Formats: sequence, C-alpha cells, structure tokens
Amino acid sequence: MTTPRETGSSGTDARGAARGGGPRTLAEELRARPDEALARLLRARPDLLNPVPGDLTLLATRAGTRASVLRALERLDRFAQQTAEALAVAPDPCPYATLAALMTGDAPGDPRVAEALPRAVATLRDQALVWGTEDRLRLVRTARELLAPSAAHPSPTGLGPTVAEATAGMSPGRLQQIITAAGLPGTHDPVSAVAALTALFEDRVRMAELLAQAPPEATAVLDRLLWGPPYGTVTATPAPHLRWLLDRGLLLPAVTGSVVLPREVALHLRAGRAHRAPEPTAPELAPATPHSAHTVDAAAAGQAFAALSTVEELLTSWEADGPLVLRAGGLSARDLKRTAALLDTTEAAAAFWIELAYAAGLLASDGEVDERYAPTPAYDDWLHLPAEQRWARLAAAWLAATRTAGLAGGRDAKSRLLNALGPDLDRAPAPEVRHRVLALLASLPPGTSVAPETLLARLHWERPPRTPAEPGTEDLRTRLARWALTEAELLGITNRGALSGPGRALLDTESGPADGGPLTDAEAGARTVRAAAALAPLLPEPLDHILLQADLTAVAPGPLKRPLARMLSVLADVESKGGATVYRFTPASVRRALDAGQTAADLKAFLTEHSRTPVPQPLAYLVDDVARRHGHLRVGAASSYLRCDDEAVLAEILADRRSAPLRLRRLAPTVLAAQVAPDALLEGLRGMGYAPAAESAEGDVVVTRADARRTPPRTAPAPVPEGPPAPDETLLGAAVRAIRAGDMAATAERKPAAAPAPAAAQAEGGLPRTTSAETLATMQAAVLTGSAVWIGYVNAEGAASQRVIAPVRVEGGFVTGYDHTADEVRTYPLHRITGVAELADEHA
Repeated sequence: MTTPRETGSSGTDARGAARGGGPRTLAEELRARPDEALARLLRARPDLLNPVPGDLTLLATRAGTRASVLRALERLDRFAQQTAEALAVAPDPCPYATLAALMTGDAPGDPRVAEALPRAVATLRDQALVWGTEDRLRLVRTARELLAPSAAHPSPTGLGPTVAEATAGMSPGRLQQIITAAGLPGTHDPVSAVAALTALFEDRVRMAELLAQAPPEATAVLDRLLWGPPYGTVTATPAPHLRWLLDRGLLLPAVTGSVVLPREVALHLRAGRAHRAPEPTAPELAPATPHSAHTVDAAAAGQAFAALSTVEELLTSWEADGPLVLRAGGLSARDLKRTAALLDTTEAAAAFWIELAYAAGLLASDGEVDERYAPTPAYDDWLHLPAEQRWARLAAAWLAATRTAGLAGGRDAKSRLLNALGPDLDRAPAPEVRHRVLALLASLPPGTSVAPETLLARLHWERPPRTPAEPGTEDLRTRLARWALTEAELLGITNRGALSGPGRALLDTESGPADGGPLTDAEAGARTVRAAAALAPLLPEPLDHILLQADLTAVAPGPLKRPLARMLSVLADVESKGGATVYRFTPASVRRALDAGQTAADLKAFLTEHSRTPVPQPLAYLVDDVARRHGHLRVGAASSYLRCDDEAVLAEILADRRSAPLRLRRLAPTVLAAQVAPDALLEGLRGMGYAPAAESAEGDVVVTRADARRTPPRTAPAPVPEGPPAPDETLLGAAVRAIRAGDMAATAERKPAAAPAPAAAQAEGGLPRTTSAETLATMQAAVLTGSAVWIGYVNAEGAASQRVIAPVRVEGGFVTGYDHTADEVRTYPLHRITGVAELADEHA
C-alpha cells in the first residue's frame, strides 16, 4: 500500500524540478509556490484548512479528494469551467497550444477567447486544479474523472470517448475491417490499427476526403450527434447510410444496440472546438435604465419606514396572543394566512416579514408547554432605537441570514410542506447570493437599474450550476437571486431595481469585503452605522397630529410619533394604508379604549390635542354615547353574574332570544346569574349590542389591557455556513507558516546513519530511531553548535509525527527548542522522542 507521503516528493525531487525538469507531482509545484500563492489557494478553498495539513504533500493529497475538487469546480466561473472541461478531454499532459486550439478551434474565432484563456488557466492553477509547466499542463486526476465523458456521465462538452477508449475490447479482425474500409493499409496488431485510425481522424485533409464520400443521410446523422449527446441507437440491421459510418469507424459500437461518435471525429466536424459557444467574458449589465438617484433614495426611504411599521405591527399583534408553534416546528399555514390578512399583504410577503423578525432576534418561541411565538426582550430595546438604526439592524440581519423565506409554502424533496419559521428553511448560499446581487447593482452608477434577467445571466456566468435544473424549474441560486431582488425592494435597500444610498453604505468596502465574505463584529457594526447615517436624512419626520373628519375617520398625513400611533391604534381601526393612513372610529374601537382605562373626557382631550381640525360633532357624540353605556352592566365571577341597577334592562336581556346560549336566570331584581364564563358572557352581551364592563370581587371596574408577552432572552438564529468559513489573514498566515515548517521537517535531508535503520523504524513510517543515550548526546551537541535536528515524536495520544527543532536547553528529562514545524518554542519530554538525526549541512 502506498501512503500519502510516498506519493509526494523528497527534497531531491524538489531540486530536480528547480533545475528545469518541471514538477513531477502537485506537491512539488506547491512547494515551489511563494507564500502569497499558497495563501490564495487556502483562501479560495478553505476546506483544505480543516484541519491544517501537516506538510505540502498532505495539502496536495487533500486538494485532490473528490469532495474538495467538486466544491472547487462549483465555484469557478463559466469560462474557467469550460477550460477545465476542455483539459478533461485533451491529452494528458496537455501543451498550452493544444488547449488553446480546443478553445478557439482551427479557424480564427473570437479573439476574446485567446485573451481570456491565460486568466482561466491561472485561476485553475491558483486553486490547485491544474499543475505542470506550460508544455505539460495536467488536470488533477479527480477533476478529470468528474469532467471526462463516460456512458453514465456525459461530458459537458458533448464529446464522447476517444477511438482507443471506444474500441477497447473490440476483436482484432473487426479492427482490420474498419481500417481497410477507411482506406488504410492493414496492420499486424490492434494497437497499431487503433493508432492508424486515430491518425486518420485527426488529419484534417484526409478526414475531409473521407467525409466527402459519405451519403447525405450519413452526414445528417453525424450532425445530430455532433454537439452531444454523442450516443445513438441502431437496429440489428442498420440502414445503408448507418452501415457506411459503422464500416469506417465514424460510429463505433457502445453498449448493445447503441453507437457512439468518437471524440476525434467530433472534433474534426467541430473544427477543433471543444465547446459550441465559449463564454470568455461575463455578460454585460446592459441595457441599463437610469433613474434620478434622489428619487430612488427618497422612495427607498419611504419603503424602509413602511418596513419598520410592518414589523412593529406584526410583533404588536403577537404580543398578547401569538400563534402556536407546530409540533414539528414552524408556523401553521392557517396562522400565516391570518397574519397576511392582518398585514394586508400576500402570504409570501408575510412569511418574509416573519422570518426577518426572527433573523433579527426580535421574535422567538416562548418555550412554554403551550408553546407560542412572541416578541423577545430585544424587541423592546429595538423599539427605543431611532428609526434609521432599527432599519439598519433589520437590513444587516437580512444580509447575513441563511433563513430563506421564499421557500415557505413550498415542498421539500419528500413532498413535505415547508412552513415559515420551520426548521428546514436554511440555505447556506443565501447570504453570498444576496451580497453578490447587491454588489452587481452597486457596480452601476447611482440610480441605475437593469432587468432582473440581465442580473441573473451575469450570476449564472459567475457561478454556473454543474447540473442543469429540472425542465420548467430554476436552480437554487437563481431562485435565491430572484428572492433577494424582491426582498431588497421590500426593505428599501433597492427601489425601482436600483440600489439606494443606504444600500450602498450597507455594502461599503471600506468596512470589510463586499462579496459576502466573513465580517468581524467591528466591520459589521461599521456597516450598520454607515447605513443608518445614510438613511437618517432621508426619513420623513414623524408627525404629532392627525386630521379628524366628519365621517368618523381620521387621516394621518404621514408617519406618526410612536405614542400617538399606539394610542390611535387602540381608539380606532386602520381602514387604509399608504402615504397617508386612514383610521375609522367605531363603537367597538371606542369601547376598546374605554376597556383600557380611558374615560370619555380623556379621549376627547386626546383628540382635541392632536387634531389640526376641530373634533367633529358625530365623533364627540359617539364617544359620549359609548361611554354612557359602558359599565352600565357589570359582569363578575360566580360562575358568572350580571349586575345592573336598572331592572328594566335586565328584564329586556332575559326576554331577548339571543341571550338563550348564556343560560341566564334572575337571582335578585338587579342581578342575573349565567352558566358561562365571564369572558364568554362579556362577548355574548357585546354581540347583543350592549356595552358591559367586567368588575372585580370588590365591585371595581376591571381595566382590560392586553398583556405584552415576551419570551425569555433569546439570541438570533446563527446562520448555517456553506462549508468551512473563509479564513482571515491571521489564520492564513499562521497556516502557511505551519505547512511550510511541516514540509521542511518532512523533506529535509538527514545525514546518513552509520548503520542501517532497524526494521522497527521502517515500520513506523520512517521515524528516526536511536537509543536514549544517542538521543541525549545528539541533543546536547546540537545545543552547543546551535544546529537543527530531525526528531520523531509520539504524543500522549500515541500520534507520531516528524519535526525539525533547534534545541536550546536539555535538562530534567526535557528538551526545549525552537520547533520549525509549529513555528514556536516548545518543550518535549525526552522519553517521547523516538530518535534523532542530524540534518544535512545545506539544511542545518
């Protein structure tokens, strides 16, 4: 068995590569790269850092694993992917000129392909997907296996197997028949026959002469298979034009009943091109539609204020009686529909506002036995912030959240309903897609927008899906981008499809990366502060007045200050929303205010103070009439009872058929008993048109206010990352130093031992083995000379490793020295050191 280290190289191999022989393995090429290039590799492929590889050979081995390569391929842009696909069908190794011919074709084509190809190769090389010199480019074996054509997994290029691959297992006699029919002389063995047929198909002149003899129907068959898939079916007795192709090897048998177009034939018919339409450059964000930046910012600010009002209205409505949590988690479809009606919006938009409040930590489940959703204590802190800071908190939470509200109402892979606030709405790519959508909008001039399809085309080029979506559906990233555009408009980050000023501040590169990369708390805070500062001057000033009208309505000509808005929401019902909000006063709404402890005088004083118009007479009469009847009847708890000083009123209630469900009976001239609970009695009497009030055991009127329920302290849900997080510069620098030091320990040359290494040393992976006395003597000598030594070390868990250290002190059974592998000073027990060897002079 070959260990990963044996597939690497020694120090001698690295020097051979430096003398001009070229790297023989990926590890050798990585060894020759500067630290900046290694840091770029680890930044682009952070999965290679978990855990930090011990040396460059281990790094190269990990970079070739299937999961890591697949993740790296999925993060390439379209042209880099096309370049990798071309290398997968090219000879291995492949000269750069051959690769260029596959990308451009024989005839002069798009000059942008030749210009972009060096960048694509450099990208593949930076990510350790391609290695080798320009005349010997090699695609990592795992990437070639993933991208190369096969019967089970067709190549994205549409090319099929080579002649050699397609004829493997074919009888020698059949091969001789094919080359004879193709006009080639017979050969003595199958290998030379395959080589002769391949040379014919790769010769442009001879191939053109052969195809000129083909029947028109045969040419049509080749045209249908040309751009893939290269497989077709034939009957046991093929038609003459198919027989002509089969006899000359232009179609070769695949599995029973099918044929395949050889790669060399397809490339000739394609004029040497591996792809029908190379895409060397990203689609332009055009045509662009200019708008006034001031208009966009003003409209976006209005939408931002509306977003704050919507979130506050949602959480206020859930303060007293939030919806139940489903047993499997999440919000029921009925509660979502009820919330959408409350917010006067669609169910999709309601799911977005609910998920936004949850992502911002303002909403959570209370954790009780009868578990319900309710605002968190953080909601109270949020309410006391200025409007611009409240908006910035919401926008920052939306950008970073992996919760995807757009999935609510859909079905998962097992056809189960996905509920808002449910456990299955996290999608790891969501933050990156949102950042990229906004970053593309930020690249346009202020106030400029482009069509959504233009943005989606650009995103599709930057990160194309490796597997196409089902017919009639879109891939996940496309759907995430569409949802991001819609949600950004709802939040006021964009307006009219253009990025607003506060939205640009939210992506400000001065406070961190704008591409969705990791942000420190300081960077995230700086972005929030910038966004709030950009929004503040755009928000309308809250008003402290309303306009009362004679039709029992009040008009709020703009946003109201919070105390006024909260009181008005109790006293009246919202009739319509928009730039101006219309409130309607009804007997039920006035009674609601009286139930909350207000008197008629209080209500009229409130209206007089905050109205720019006189209090209309109908409204004053309404308040006085409801107040006069409010509390005239008293409901208490017996099971329940009804008390009134006016015997005629009680007699009227008893005679009313609508009171039958209450099961009333007279206990005294002024008291009726009921067989229902007090709250049911209150509701029944109100339904009959009366205005009863509840009273306590002492006979006082009970002021009924809705309890503002709060959950215990809750933290906002943590985003679910897509793979390991991107490393910061500090981690990258430390990782590069550790890998270099470990590689030095693995590849440094040792002085030859006086005697052959014992078998035990060879069995332990090449760790040096010396006696305790030899180890101590060598260490003491290294301290005196200041030289480095190579040691084998076994830790307390039994894990063995090789290290290069420079001892500075040996005492008490311990050796202290600078460990080049860990890049720090460490102390090792001598009894855990398996052996020690001096380094060769050039490494000492």
